[in-house]
Amino acid sequence: MISSHSSDSPEDHDGGRQPASCCDRICVAHVHSEASDAHTHSWCFFSILAGFYYPLFVRPSNFFTACSFGDEIWDENPCKTTISAENEVEAQKLANNYKFGFRKWKSHVTERPFEDRSNIVKELYSELNVIKPYSVGSLFTCGNVLYVFLFGWWISLVYVFVGLLMFLTVFGIPYAKLCWKLSCYFLWPFGKSIDKVVFLFISKCNLCGWVLLIFESAEEDGKPSSPLLLPTPVGETIEEPTESPQNDHYWWRMSTYVWLLVGYPLLAVTHSVLCLISWLLVFTIPVAKMSTKTLHTILLIPPEHVHISQATEAQEHEGRVILCCYHAVNLYYYKYTVDGINVFAVNLLLFVIVSLVIGYVDKSNQFVSSEVKFATAVISIIPLSYYIGMGIASISAQSNFAVGAVVNATFGSITELTFYITALVRGHHQGNKCLQEIVKAALTGTLLGCILFIPGICMIIGGLRHREQRFNSRSTGVSSSLLFISIGGVFAPTLFSKAYGNLVCEDCTNSTGTNSSGSFMCKNCHYDLSENSYSLFHSHIEPLVYTISILLPVSYIIGLIFTLKTHSHIYDIHIHLRIIDVMHWSRWRALLILIVATVLMSACADLTTEHIQPILSHSSMSQYFIGVTVLAMVPEIPEIVNGVQFALQNAISLSFEVGSCIAVQVCMIQIPILVLFNIFYDVGFVLIFSDLHLWASIFSVIVVNYIFMDGKSDYFQGTALVVVYLILLAMYYFAPSPSGC
Repeated sequence: MISSHSSDSPEDHDGGRQPASCCDRICVAHVHSEASDAHTHSWCFFSILAGFYYPLFVRPSNFFTACSFGDEIWDENPCKTTISAENEVEAQKLANNYKFGFRKWKSHVTERPFEDRSNIVKELYSELNVIKPYSVGSLFTCGNVLYVFLFGWWISLVYVFVGLLMFLTVFGIPYAKLCWKLSCYFLWPFGKSIDKVVFLFISKCNLCGWVLLIFESAEEDGKPSSPLLLPTPVGETIEEPTESPQNDHYWWRMSTYVWLLVGYPLLAVTHSVLCLISWLLVFTIPVAKMSTKTLHTILLIPPEHVHISQATEAQEHEGRVILCCYHAVNLYYYKYTVDGINVFAVNLLLFVIVSLVIGYVDKSNQFVSSEVKFATAVISIIPLSYYIGMGIASISAQSNFAVGAVVNATFGSITELTFYITALVRGHHQGNKCLQEIVKAALTGTLLGCILFIPGICMIIGGLRHREQRFNSRSTGVSSSLLFISIGGVFAPTLFSKAYGNLVCEDCTNSTGTNSSGSFMCKNCHYDLSENSYSLFHSHIEPLVYTISILLPVSYIIGLIFTLKTHSHIYDIHIHLRIIDVMHWSRWRALLILIVATVLMSACADLTTEHIQPILSHSSMSQYFIGVTVLAMVPEIPEIVNGVQFALQNAISLSFEVGSCIAVQVCMIQIPILVLFNIFYDVGFVLIFSDLHLWASIFSVIVVNYIFMDGKSDYFQGTALVVVYLILLAMYYFAPSPSGC
């Protein structure tokens, strides 16, 4: 068994080492300490750890590595895939990333032990109550200065205003003093600490006239300490509390109720707004934490117990620190998660709520225009796609291959299918053929994006970090092989129609202005596939479409059986460290989230198709362009992020698999389902694409096949793919509108 080292993923480290990749294959001779003939035992395996845990192996001096690419060695010594993970569930998720038919997922589906995380990640989840050594100059950062201009000045003014109100009430004078102190604090809170000073006991010395105040302390086993002696006027008596500390009298004061009725509500609204804004900006989440702790802790304790000082002065009383912040901005907060969900996906849920409210409440567009509704509905698809992907990965990692394959095949395409079917049904009811062309443009745009843009952008980002990345060009996966077959099958009816169809032209005029023979100028020429061409369409093209729609899913099922059943032995899952599996989402919770996200996705897709018509009618760009860009690539943004993360971890082969997997599912699942749906509910969907879709797709396949021939990846090759993609987008932008639009 190969011993590996489990630690934080490199994404938790700044400038951490990356595992060397040699064509995603490493041949290792391992000296086994328990066997007498260990010095002669060696084997070869795929190194597809994707850079999650480094160093890949603890390599003592008795390790010898070599890399061989010879045909003889490759054929005679088949390699196995060895995966190292923190627990069995994570190992299953990583194994699924290399299996055909499973969508690739980068994020963890189980909770990671906090003590094993890097200091950078630990800082993200800090409660802002720890005193740290610092220099005054380190506090004057761009983020802290930005805080003053964005938040500090108006928060400080609000506290001054509330302080004046409390001062006018007379009873609230203690809180007026607190507001003044907090006003100065929030103007520049960095390097300052807010401590809670609690008087636990009050003792009167009748002989000397002094009051003994004993403060709370957490430094000596929780026992009261730090006594102070204060003089008391002669003749004044102080009763010593018998059971409860002085905090119990907080709710017996008139000033408390004046504060809760006059001052606290205004500050609650202020801090709520501050918390919302700073949370939505993500990188200013420390400000949101600071605001939240102030709202539910500092403003609800007696004002005399709040002590503000420089952090160095409170160093020895660190156990009583409530709040201590050093920086308002942390650029690493893009890694922050809430219950395993990335903070950006959490924040974008706001668009889902807004989209549903304005879309179904303001039906007549009195308050919000169709353009705004369309934009919010499209943006809402992004977080819902993320939640669907997380749910699929969670269920697949906790289930066997059959359940995982079914979940990936059904919910893996639900985002796109929801929009396609909604658009086709709406276009059929409205008699609008333009929506059918938009669906075909979106299908083609997804293929182009998966073939060109996703691999290209991943090669650029991965190449900039790792200079050159290598992958096995001969075995990039079953999905890569089936990609060429599936695209050929999808466009076969189009080629067939152009070979045997009749070219029909409309709006033709003679250049001489007469009907005599000569040259004609036509505006709209297409191959006649209408109901009148029964002999061609119904007798030849339609049976061909049905045949292909059967063969493509069968090929998909064969690929699943090959990788998940008959040849599953190539995946040698090795777990170095076993810990308790604490799932972010259980199977039932993930299934519930999948169902809810699918329902919300249907509603957002309905709003998108409802409000897309004004965009198509008043836009100066071609309707093709809207389909191949916005409608095609927005649902794939979470997948693009996954591909980029794999490339950063030096797993460029997984980045390629991200695009290939989506493209294969489009051709082998989504398009056959649309054809099947059209059989039972005729919406006029015909699997015939325009010339632009046909040649753009064929050209893309040829280009990407040429790029992948040498098994090497760098930012120049990625740039070539992205440039080709942009050239094709320019063609769609300037192309005439499709027929029916």
